[in-house]
Amino acid sequence: MDEGKGAPLTIGDLGERTGLSPAVLRMWETRHNFPVPQRLSSGHRRYTEDDVARVQQVLRRKEAGVRLEVAIAEASAATAPTSPSIFAELRRKHPTLVTHRLRKSTLIALSWALEDECCAVADRPVLFGAFQRGDFYDSSAARWTELARTARAAIVFADRWNGTASDAAGPARSPLSEDAPLRREWAVVCDAPDSTACLSAWELPGQADVPDRQRVFEAVWTVDPVAVRDAARVAAAVAAEAGVLGATDLVAELAGAPTARPAATAPVTALFNRVVAYVDRLT
Repeated sequence: MDEGKGAPLTIGDLGERTGLSPAVLRMWETRHNFPVPQRLSSGHRRYTEDDVARVQQVLRRKEAGVRLEVAIAEASAATAPTSPSIFAELRRKHPTLVTHRLRKSTLIALSWALEDECCAVADRPVLFGAFQRGDFYDSSAARWTELARTARAAIVFADRWNGTASDAAGPARSPLSEDAPLRREWAVVCDAPDSTACLSAWELPGQADVPDRQRVFEAVWTVDPVAVRDAARVAAAVAAEAGVLGATDLVAELAGAPTARPAATAPVTALFNRVVAYVDRLT
């Protein structure tokens, strides 16, 4: 682990340090996504000294009369993503996500499926899209303008934007600095109380001479609300750093835990059906 100081702590260690039982800590994680552990390949939780401090902060605020959910939101808001890379953050916090090596043509199909399915059922979602280059976005501009129309907020990322990218009806455009990890990444993030989905990928190096749609990426995708919220926090932080209007408010909004939802197979099945249809169309 590269976060915090000292050796990793078990949930029992965290309980001893804070006076809370492991059962209470697990309940907080389930209901409020706090504290967020790192997971070993075995599934066991591990925590840091920073987690101890955040739990102690919540307890102090509770003693001062602050409601638990408010105290947790305050402590979470102070925890910025550790990486400006969506892909790296997901792999760090959710190592059980399965990675796939996919061609760009397949990523396009996956992206369209996520955009259509999530946004067809999501209530005022927060949307993020990473396109690497501004000219890659051009073919998706009409689609994202329509997506932004019903979204609470929509932001897209690329290395630079041309003169036609200032359409006020479309998503906010965030430029990426020369050393930004998102310049090598592809992402679609849809975060809403009733529907979540995320696709994240990074382009493997050494493909300068590969035809555009044959370029290969390492990708993960998920509909888990916690993982999607982690991806959305990274995107909002990158946009805020770039000075995108309203992004700072999004950082604060997304600091809280996502809405807990019971596991359901229907949304995943619907998304899979769209994926199959798009892949079949593009291959």
